[in-house]
Amino acid sequence: MGKWLMALPPVLFLALAGTFWWGMQRENAGEVPSVFIGRAAPAVGEAALSGVPGVTDLTEGRVTVVNFWASWCPPCRAEHPTLKALSAEGIRVIGVNMLDREADALAFLGEEGNPFAGVVFDPRGRTRMDWGVTAPPETFILRPDGTVAFRFIGPMVGDDYTQRFRPELDKVLAAD
Repeated sequence: MGKWLMALPPVLFLALAGTFWWGMQRENAGEVPSVFIGRAAPAVGEAALSGVPGVTDLTEGRVTVVNFWASWCPPCRAEHPTLKALSAEGIRVIGVNMLDREADALAFLGEEGNPFAGVVFDPRGRTRMDWGVTAPPETFILRPDGTVAFRFIGPMVGDDYTQRFRPELDKVLAAD
């Protein structure tokens, strides 16, 4: 019986390593799928930050980028210039400020600039749960009809932005 117990750890290790190797061979191993792709986007709520436009119509019939962010989130700060560039390009960008204090969110937008056409204030994180957001930043591309075209997890910076997010956004813009 002792020999079986000695063989168990290497067998378990090989089984686990094989499972990981098989998972990495998938076509898009680094992407987390969203159940909302091709479906109508969930509502974002109507709570707004004081003095900042809220959101009454999520897409207004245009391609829209919905970004979940927080002032305390370093990757959100890193991607903020990208959001400002998208907005300057004429792309509608909606922000969902999650799990944050209003004063901190307002200070962040005051310091860094506000790229958002509207901001939803979600201090308890209910909206993020409806969208399946795990942690900020997460960004969704919506078609003009309000259906979700793409989900991007993490900061939109560098190669991740140029090679993963931007091509998907360009596809949706071209189809519009």
